[in-house]
Amino acid sequence: MAQIDVINRSGEVVGSIELNDAVFAIEPNQQALFDAIIMQQAGKRQGTAATKGRSEVSGGGRKPYRQKGTGRARQGSIRAPQYRGGGTVFGPTPRDYSYKINKKVRRLALKSALSEKLAEEAFGVMDSLAMEAPKTKDFKAIVEAIQAPKKTLFIVGMGEDTDNAYMSSRNLPGISMMNSNGINVYDLVNANKIMLTEAAVKEIEEALA
Repeated sequence: MAQIDVINRSGEVVGSIELNDAVFAIEPNQQALFDAIIMQQAGKRQGTAATKGRSEVSGGGRKPYRQKGTGRARQGSIRAPQYRGGGTVFGPTPRDYSYKINKKVRRLALKSALSEKLAEEAFGVMDSLAMEAPKTKDFKAIVEAIQAPKKTLFIVGMGEDTDNAYMSSRNLPGISMMNSNGINVYDLVNANKIMLTEAAVKEIEEALA
């Protein structure tokens, strides 16, 4: 098992923790990462693009002219697609772009993303992120003390009291925070560094090992 230092809010090493190799030290599967990210991006699409067909546009209740005798091609409605103001042929309709991938692939993608961050040394563990009061200034001091780069993702345990820390981090650009049960491949890959609490590490290992 790999060992990594545990730091406090001042950036000082206060201990170490063993990481489960089955979660944090696998060979990253690039195909699983790709599939998971594409699935997430597809799920974010609104799918609200719409056009009206000939049965939906207004007007055109009668034939524009008689069937025979005019020398022109027969027409049934001035709202046919070839007319100005007519319906659209095969236009987009509201749809849901979301889909699911295999559960094993999702788990493999999460483990691949975590392992990649550890291998790139863009991974850190903190003892706790509990704060006495919600103060952006105090959380900014934590970010500077641990030398967190822009786009740092903090991951905390479900049972931890991190409400004040969450509220303190919201105004800092590039800083985001989520619970261990909310981790996803896109946010892990998109972050320049991920910082986990010890509790979050244990919960992720229990869920993915």
